[in-house]
Amino acid sequence: MKIGLAKEKSTHNPMLIKTVLISDGPVLEIGAGIFSTPLLHWLCKLLKRKMVTYENNIDYYNYARAFVSRGHSVKLIDDWNKVDLKTHWGVVFMDHNPDERRVDDVISFKDNADYIVIHDTDREDKYHMEKAWPYFKYRYTWKECRPWTTVVSNFKDLSNFE
Repeated sequence: MKIGLAKEKSTHNPMLIKTVLISDGPVLEIGAGIFSTPLLHWLCKLLKRKMVTYENNIDYYNYARAFVSRGHSVKLIDDWNKVDLKTHWGVVFMDHNPDERRVDDVISFKDNADYIVIHDTDREDKYHMEKAWPYFKYRYTWKECRPWTTVVSNFKDLSNFE
């Protein structure tokens, strides 16, 4: 399995930690990762919160399966349109492929997630996230290191993120 271990693959961690700690409700990970999956798994376990991970890449899916527990399910998905949009999520983390799906999938959670954390938002050429911003009342981009991570919400004021 080839999974990148570069520092750039973990720049979302500060925003994931912050949003999980200040939120309630279940956590959804759209795209498993070498850094995000264990971090979210252990935070959710500590806080006794439900977590679901969806993944479409078999290598990442096999990696994430090591974290399956009573509170954390991992689902292999072949169609991102099958993701659970009925649950109201405390946190949704977006870091999945294919690239062109990301902006539409962020928008699809605008009404059922307190916080959506999106990795790689400085890559406008690749993800075109500027198309998603008008759908959200609140937005904060953490720019301490690249790639940037943005948090959006229609329910929670993000002025305390600065």
